[in-house]
Amino acid sequence: MTQLVLLRHGESISNRDGCFTGWNDVALTPRGEQEAEQAGRLLRETGYKFDVCFTSELQRATETLRIVLKAMGVDQSAVRRSWRLNERHYGALEGIDPLKAIRKFGVWPILGSQLRFDARPPPLDPCDARFPGNQLRYSNIDRQELPLTESMQEALLRVLPYWEEVILPEIRQGKRVLIVAHKHILRALVMQLDDLSTNCAELNVTERYSEK
Repeated sequence: MTQLVLLRHGESISNRDGCFTGWNDVALTPRGEQEAEQAGRLLRETGYKFDVCFTSELQRATETLRIVLKAMGVDQSAVRRSWRLNERHYGALEGIDPLKAIRKFGVWPILGSQLRFDARPPPLDPCDARFPGNQLRYSNIDRQELPLTESMQEALLRVLPYWEEVILPEIRQGKRVLIVAHKHILRALVMQLDDLSTNCAELNVTERYSEK
């Protein structure tokens, strides 16, 4: 039976510190590692198995997936990574906290980028080290494709080709699929699932799992 499970990464350092993260490549906190392990155990105990797993290029997602699969007793051979599953790019806000962002850019540019689907955060300068085009891991990607900032709409347009050309064919073949990614990217994927609903026997959207 076809299964699709969407799982958000565990708590990251930026989540803990309340900073805008985006493509800023931060690690999981100890709590985030524990959340990932608990999620893996829950998936194992409820009988889930996966034929293929997808994640981003960011370590908070890749490490969450590694811990989940280890807790499930599954090897890593079926993992596929793509920059198109990276979180929405927060531009010049990446790595800073909201109060600092408001002091620098004002309230409305920050608030608007959070509330409006088509609103962008302030962009990075192309010379900024935070621009993916200046980072070795993205050197095989056309700089014109890499974001200086992104609205939610643009993040959706970035992930959509990967969804349609890579992930969706696996689902249509009856594969059991796990996607470990980021809040805004998972929301974007959920927006595409209405068209899939009649063909997908089981859908689960899961954020970080934490035992009380």
